[in-house]
Amino acid sequence: MTKVETFGSAAVRSMTGFAQVRRPTEAGDLSMSLRSVNHRGLDLHFHLGTEFLQFESAMRALLKESVGRGHVEVRVSLTRSAATDGLGYNSEALKAYVAAFRAAAAELQLDSKPDLNVLLTMPGVAGNGNGPEAKPLDATFQPVLLEALTECLAGLNEVREREGHELRKALVAELGAIDQARQEIAALREQATPYLLERLREKLNELLNGAGISEARLAEEAAILADRSDVEEELTRLGIHAQELRRIVEGGGAIGKPLDFLLQEMNRETNTTLSKSTGAGEPALKITNLALAIKANVERIREQALNLE
Repeated sequence: MTKVETFGSAAVRSMTGFAQVRRPTEAGDLSMSLRSVNHRGLDLHFHLGTEFLQFESAMRALLKESVGRGHVEVRVSLTRSAATDGLGYNSEALKAYVAAFRAAAAELQLDSKPDLNVLLTMPGVAGNGNGPEAKPLDATFQPVLLEALTECLAGLNEVREREGHELRKALVAELGAIDQARQEIAALREQATPYLLERLREKLNELLNGAGISEARLAEEAAILADRSDVEEELTRLGIHAQELRRIVEGGGAIGKPLDFLLQEMNRETNTTLSKSTGAGEPALKITNLALAIKANVERIREQALNLE
């Protein structure tokens, strides 16, 4: 089995995958498939014939040990081995089915003939004559079934880990873009102060109808406005959240759910940065563009995280 490269930590798994196993057994040819897609929890759906229902509890327990989250469809079928010393049929049962068919056709006035291919598949017809009847599955078949399920689970998780590895690389790239944009916004902060000062001067002159205002008073008001418009705290918190998110992603394991809260907080800090950066001229426009890019990064991380276990 191919080894999936990791970041020197626990592997990250996608919730999407498919695996199939076929193997001969004494009872016949066993076929099993597992298909998983996104889901907020672990949702197991079994598609089994009645002869396999007795093993569902054991299969469910084994699946829970290897799969943490996702909608998983489990399909199992068994093709019985054909007898080599004669395939007999139950003549009396076959005659009874034909008689019942003709009676029903006459009663309903239907011009129809029985299909022998169909009749031979009816319960009690095939395997009850010269050929041996198929032996019902019992507890001795459970280890064989669980061994096949273990192999199928290994294949499923290999696919999920391979896709999870690619998703993790994409998340790390998005975080790198966020860090770069955050540093650029921090560099633009001081450039916004002169624009805020000019904006304040215009507002005050408008309110005072052209009356003069001292430079000291103007500087004081500008400092207050600059403080209210400063995004240093938001950038600091955004950096802390991004650092924690990176730690979770690089740590690996089941990381899908823990990312959600951090992404909400990062989105909130970015929205506040956008609201504070208005009215600061050209630096504000650059800050806005960078903050919008961060929001896009956060949204892409959110979309990718939805597919992680």
